[in-house]
Amino acid sequence: MKKTLVISLLLSIAVFAAACGSTDTAGSGPAATGKEIKSGTAGNNLTATLSSTDGVLRKGKQTVTLKFADQSGKPVDVGAASLNFHMPAMGTMAVMNNAATLTTTGTPGIYSGSVDLEMSGEWQAQISYQGPAGNGKANIPVTAQ
Repeated sequence: MKKTLVISLLLSIAVFAAACGSTDTAGSGPAATGKEIKSGTAGNNLTATLSSTDGVLRKGKQTVTLKFADQSGKPVDVGAASLNFHMPAMGTMAVMNNAATLTTTGTPGIYSGSVDLEMSGEWQAQISYQGPAGNGKANIPVTAQ
């Protein structure tokens, strides 16, 4: 009886742990990239998608994900990538450029980035890449809250 109870308890814990874990074993789905903030064309038949854990870009320090994908949504290795948030000068306010520090992830074509946006408002996410997929650039308008 005691042995059956222990086995049942261990089995229940294993099932619970499996249910709580990510089903994204390839590292390329929603669990890997979070919720989409915005996407746009990036040249060479690729789409660049900017995302975060909650799908919101905010003022201040944060982590974002940048994914390059083909027309089917499959991540594509683009080699060296960069992400800069640009806000043009307005009135007496100077131009702002807040570059993200990108690092590669376990999946080619998906990059993790950290950025510190100076203020809320309308920004241009300036994306560029150079590598196996060719050279490309994209400017995606985004709003930081």
